[in-house]
Amino acid sequence: LCEQVQVLPTLSICCIIMSNQNRKAPHKKESILELNKLIDSKCRVKCLGGRELVGTLRGYDELVNLVLDDADEFLRDPEDHNKITDKKRKLGLVVVRGTQVSLVSPEDGLEEIANPFMASEEEME
Repeated sequence: LCEQVQVLPTLSICCIIMSNQNRKAPHKKESILELNKLIDSKCRVKCLGGRELVGTLRGYDELVNLVLDDADEFLRDPEDHNKITDKKRKLGLVVVRGTQVSLVSPEDGLEEIANPFMASEEEME
């Protein structure tokens, strides 16, 4: 009985070592973003602070850091800082930090629509 007690701890340590060797590396999650199909095309990027950029997407990483070439920033209306004007500022080659990116969309086919969740002015009166 005493010999069995001494053998069991050694056996359990061996089993743990063997089970660790048989484990596979954790499966790396694939990104749900399909930014690869937007490479070398014009994209619009909206950032958390309200900035909007348009440029050619040259690269990205798993943290959604973006590299935009020939980038332009849309300027805000000086009277209403929530509105974006059609005026642009040329930026050139920029890196946008992924923590600031809230939306990436292709520039082609982009159409702004009215927000269906906002009450219309007529309903407010």
